[in-house]
Amino acid sequence: MSPPRPDLAVTLRLVVLTDSTLANSRGVPAIVEDSLAAGARAIQLRNKEAESARLLKAARELRALTRRFGALLFVNDRLDVALAAEADGVHLGRDDLPVAAVRAQVPQDFLIGCSTDDPLEAAHAVAGGADYLGCGTVYPTNSKADAGEVIGLERLERLARAVAVPVVGVGGITPARAREVARTSAAGVAVIGAVMGAADPAGAVRALLAPFIERGDG
Repeated sequence: MSPPRPDLAVTLRLVVLTDSTLANSRGVPAIVEDSLAAGARAIQLRNKEAESARLLKAARELRALTRRFGALLFVNDRLDVALAAEADGVHLGRDDLPVAAVRAQVPQDFLIGCSTDDPLEAAHAVAGGADYLGCGTVYPTNSKADAGEVIGLERLERLARAVAVPVVGVGGITPARAREVARTSAAGVAVIGAVMGAADPAGAVRALLAPFIERGDG
């Protein structure tokens, strides 16, 4: 298990997931840069369709941005790309490598996130070395074709209370819904469309962060 990161819950108040389709002509790097300048401190590169070389190029470009702003970069699913790009971590889904298998082959300070809405799975992931959990789908969403069932705030709260690592609410999050999530024990939210598809990504980031900053934990 990696050493605890007392600042991680604060860093994960908002995780911005990339989507090249929603970014349209602006492009992902420009929106990520705006997001970082507005206060986002965690970016997750998510592109399930990209071939390896293209994904690695994108990861390196985003890594340069996150380094400049002192933020974290996670790569969705692809441990090989995360390591090659010197990202801060990887985010694993249920069909990816087991957390414990990844923890055994990465540097001690490499961060591992894991998606689950089940407390038993969550406990197993944390025991295997997960540093944080993504829990959802909290609200209905069109941004992820593989989002799964809607679990609501009650189940998010249950999972957040069941583990000792930060839990991030995922799925259908808007600034108004982020305020509802901030009333639970979740550390923060992860979003795709709320930032990538926003007319004003920087303004969206500030609105999404506001309720967690106002909450004042960390």
